Formats: sequence, C-alpha cells, structure tokens
Amino acid sequence: MILYYHPLSSYCWKVLIPLYENATPFTPRLLSQEDAEAAAEWMALWPIGRFPVLRDERRGQTVAEASIIIEYLDRHAPGPFRAIPADADAALEARLMDRLFDNYVMGPMQAIVADRLRPEAARDPHGVAQSRQMLTKAYALLEERMAGRTWAAGEDVSLADCAAAPSLFYADKVEPMRRDFPTLAAYLDRLEARAGFARVLAEKEPYWSMFPYANG
Repeated sequence: MILYYHPLSSYCWKVLIPLYENATPFTPRLLSQEDAEAAAEWMALWPIGRFPVLRDERRGQTVAEASIIIEYLDRHAPGPFRAIPADADAALEARLMDRLFDNYVMGPMQAIVADRLRPEAARDPHGVAQSRQMLTKAYALLEERMAGRTWAAGEDVSLADCAAAPSLFYADKVEPMRRDFPTLAAYLDRLEARAGFARVLAEKEPYWSMFPYANG
C-alpha cells in the first residue's frame, strides 16, 4: 500500500496513527514541491487534490477521506488496533465522536490556521472569532461527554481517537484548552504517550517551523 501524505497535515496524522499502531507495511509518498513525481501520481489518483490518499495496489483500490481510509484498513489490513468496535452501539459512538472531533474541533482549528496564512489585508477577524467560539463550545461538550472515559468512545482506542489526537493537539496550539478543560488535557496527555501518535509527533519536527502557530 502507498500513502500520499504531508507530515504536518492533521488528517494525514489521523491515518498514520492506525498504520503505526498496527505496524502495517506501507510506502510513504511525501507530497512536497520538491517531488513533482509524487504529486503527479497523487493528482492522477485523486484529482480533487486533497490528502491523505491510500493506494492499495494489491486490490487495485484508491481510497480517500481519512475516516474511510481508516475503516478500509480495519477491514483489509486488520491488526491489534481495531478502529470500529464489534458491538453495534459502541461502533455508533466511535463514529459519532469521530464526527465531533472532525467537524467541531478540526474544522474550526483549520479555519483559524488558514486565516493566519492569508495576507493581512485578506484576513477575516469575524470568522476567526466564530471559529474560536466553536472550539470553546466543542471543548465543553467533549469535556462533559468524556468524563470517566479512558479513550474517546470508551475503554478501547478506536477511530474516534485517531480523529481526536490531531484535532486536540493542533487546536490546543490555536485556542489553548488545558487550563479550563482538565479531562481533555489528561486525555491529550494519554494520546501523546501512545507509541503510534508519539511517532507521528516526532516525524513532524523537521517541518514544524512551517506551522504558523508553532511558537504560539
């Protein structure tokens, strides 16, 4: 399998975590301006131009969208880490938490980061304020919903934690949450201690200075 990705992309982190958790063999294809060949391959596979994209040569399948890639891996390259719980109700909770983290943490966080990357004259202070308000609402909802849980959807790691790790890590850089949301802060500490996510965080280091909130 081949993964087209960038080491600072939050959605790429989301897919790398289960790959590393299960020690799934794959060929990484880092997308950068210096590698025109990888970029051409990626665009030929997924012309919409978003990443990550997984190419499973053995099955002749191209898979896009992080949550779908993770479910695909769960089905076709299973390992000790299982993204979707076997119990139907637990599976719904994992998928719900995945959507909460993607839509209400990852989404507003990315909007704030994108605004910082714009020329100053093109920035949208009102939109950024709205995104910060959404993050605060999301923190409060998640703080309450996760009370008493070890992982995002219960006592086992799942798809939800793959979404939570990059969401909370990056969101805490743009709208800090550790002081006011101790449940989320402790949860993020547990995520960062897991080998799969720790590897992702280590691999970002050569590129970290490119992140506009790297220094606060």
